Amino acid sequence: MDVVIVESPAKAKTINKYLGSNYQVLASYGHVRDLPAKDGSVRPDDSFSMSWELDSKSKKRMSDITAAVKKADRLILATDPDREGEAISWHVLQVLNEKKALKDRPVQRVVFNAITKQAVTEAMNNPRDIDSDLVDAYLARRALDYLVGFTLSPVLWRKLPGARSAGRVQSVALRLVCDREREIETFLPQEYWSILATLKSERNAEFEARVVGLDGKKLGRQDIPNGTQASEIEGLLNSASFTIAAVEAKPQKRNPQPPFTTSTMQQEASRKLGFAAARTMQVAQRLYEGISIGGETVGLITYMRTDGVQIAPEAVQAARSTIAKSFGDRYLPEKPRHYHTKAKNAQEAHEAIRPTDMSRHPKDVASYLDADQARLYELVWKRTIASQMASALLERTTADINATASGRTVALRANGSVLKFDGFLTLYQEGKDDEQDEDSKRLPELHGGETASREKVTTSQHFTEPPPRYTEATLIKKMEELGIGRPSTYTATLSVLQDRGYVEIDKKRLIPHDKGRIVTAFLESFFERYVQYDFTAGLEEQLDAISAGDLDWRAVLGDFWQNFSASVDDIKELRVTHVLDALNDILAAHIFPEREDGSDPRSCPTCDDGRLSLKLSRYGSFIGCSNYPDCRYTRQLSQSDSEAADADNGPKILGQDPASGEDISLRTGRFGPYVQIGEEAKPKRASIPKGWSPDSIDLEKALSLLSLPREVGLHPESGQMISAGIGRYGPFVQHEKTYANLPSVEDVFTVGLNHAVTLIAEKLAKGGRGRGAAQVLKELGDHPDGGAITVKDGRYGPYVNHGKVNATLPKDSDPQAVTLEQALELIAAKSKTSKSKTTKSKTAAKKTTAKKTTRTKKTAS
Repeated sequence: MDVVIVESPAKAKTINKYLGSNYQVLASYGHVRDLPAKDGSVRPDDSFSMSWELDSKSKKRMSDITAAVKKADRLILATDPDREGEAISWHVLQVLNEKKALKDRPVQRVVFNAITKQAVTEAMNNPRDIDSDLVDAYLARRALDYLVGFTLSPVLWRKLPGARSAGRVQSVALRLVCDREREIETFLPQEYWSILATLKSERNAEFEARVVGLDGKKLGRQDIPNGTQASEIEGLLNSASFTIAAVEAKPQKRNPQPPFTTSTMQQEASRKLGFAAARTMQVAQRLYEGISIGGETVGLITYMRTDGVQIAPEAVQAARSTIAKSFGDRYLPEKPRHYHTKAKNAQEAHEAIRPTDMSRHPKDVASYLDADQARLYELVWKRTIASQMASALLERTTADINATASGRTVALRANGSVLKFDGFLTLYQEGKDDEQDEDSKRLPELHGGETASREKVTTSQHFTEPPPRYTEATLIKKMEELGIGRPSTYTATLSVLQDRGYVEIDKKRLIPHDKGRIVTAFLESFFERYVQYDFTAGLEEQLDAISAGDLDWRAVLGDFWQNFSASVDDIKELRVTHVLDALNDILAAHIFPEREDGSDPRSCPTCDDGRLSLKLSRYGSFIGCSNYPDCRYTRQLSQSDSEAADADNGPKILGQDPASGEDISLRTGRFGPYVQIGEEAKPKRASIPKGWSPDSIDLEKALSLLSLPREVGLHPESGQMISAGIGRYGPFVQHEKTYANLPSVEDVFTVGLNHAVTLIAEKLAKGGRGRGAAQVLKELGDHPDGGAITVKDGRYGPYVNHGKVNATLPKDSDPQAVTLEQALELIAAKSKTSKSKTTKSKTAAKKTTAKKTTRTKKTAS
């Protein structure tokens, strides 16, 4: 019996059917080990040695694999055909060696680009060893990402409270989004005019011509700057005579696009199917791993993480056969087409994404697929077949017309094209973000020397527009062009940016949050080299060179770490005021917009000599006055001064509280919108939950928020009340000291007793605990003075603990990412505060005792 290791159970099931009963195929469920989320997992001073750990689930899976290998004749590692797949095989092998499970059993590595019986059989007949160069490239990438994240993130926590993390690729992708937003904000629209003349030929056929010149001077599309000049040209045309100076018809050829890479598939699926990048990859993964068709599980497409555009020779021949059979010989080019990618750092050895069987038409498999799978498979099939089809042939006609009046000449041009042979366009045409069908425009029969008559002249005013915000697809395309990241990382990078609250997606467009813009501005100011596009792309090239065996991975890491660690050490000494001054400058256009009255955008609107500046707090960033505390002016970053004034001076009255008769108002404070009852010294308030627009808040919603926490009912076993509310970590139900999360804010108001009891029970079954009990989240190591330092999760959130000292973590910091160095700083600061309080208490106690003694003596005397 031979044991075969793959990543997923779906893949394992399919491959086991292909191989038969002499093989046992087991799934690793992806990576089995990772670097522990603590300081010291990568040790630069020890030749970049690394500590790896198995989580609880991986331990169970590796135990099963180990038991199977001990009974096996041979171990075959059949993980994915890329750098990550090679790394998974290496990790499995390392764990098995540590467990001494292999002994003298042979170990082989096989790779296949498609999960079909033929591909798997051929791979099994051509085994190889683990590619150490690919593993080295993986180790270098993983170490780089760890060192950047775990070194840079603590700097962000200290200098920018509220910032969550930074990453080698993540931060550069965020910079792209923020730079585009800055372009949009600083864009100055320019006015221009276009002039279109509707003319009629000698054969009474109408056509349109655009003005392209005046008195021998060429005019581009934006060269008529104002209505005055447009009116002047319009007047000339209305009195002019028109002569067709020349007509030229040129044949044009349009070639098909290459088969899909990961990036181009995500872009097309976004444009044509409306899929987000993550959704595209999920559907593609299922098509790759296999679909049950007629009782047999078949992989329908090849491996979907690739930047190569070539396909195997046998696939090319299969595509050509399908074209000849389905469309005829006219649509088959004389020779097969060969493609080369234009993307930076592409790995040409990887095959493009294609159907595993070209003759498997989308309509033949549609009944076996869900809607998303069917649509994506059809897209892949059409793109692949079209890539080997004949070019489309067009005839493009250009007519130059001269209009003369009062001794002056206006040049016009009419363009049109005729599709002579549709070629690949009969099957597939690449989508465009702003699609225009130029082939539908056609000119009538025109000849040089003929005259034309004027029907009408139309002038139109236009303004230049800023570049559009990135979509997921266009950001991926840009990252690919710059050589940033890899096909396997694009989707994960976009997810991290959203999860960290750095960007949001609105109508498919990526919009940076203020938090993301501040992080980017900080990195550009103090770590500029490490968010430069060329530098990040250069690192990717070095990783590729490691994969090819041309560079030593430790040498690459050494060069990087020497400069990077020095930069971090320099920034640690910066005062926060220095950081804020730099951010004020780089974000000025965003946080200090021009005022309508032309006054200084940074002058305080409420005091005479105050200067506005970015301020930082544990709850995030805001704009405040330099004269604090004498001047308490504040506003949110996204507000203008006038909006802040409206929010401060004019709370919106939503209605009256039925119980007290007091006004219920909607207001905006430093930390966002909220609702309030009355005007007492300490009125009851409730924040507007995330995802709720302030404009949607009416009296009913306000009363619902102010009534929280809501009593759901008595627990059937304990007899204690279960309540529902919204807390620091979102909506929840609570029973005694046990809290269970709710899916959405709306569930707080609708969850019933039975559902709440079930949620509480599930939380307890998973090891849930009350918020009053502290659970150890992470062990950091020993304090220099002795005693363990741990990260715990208490009733009021995560904190670090050493003996009797508990130091709260900054808001939004990741408990799993806390380093020993950071913990020591927090504990030292907490201890200093505690000692100060203790000293003051003792001093006060001594004074009190002395006074009592004096009073006693006086009384006695």
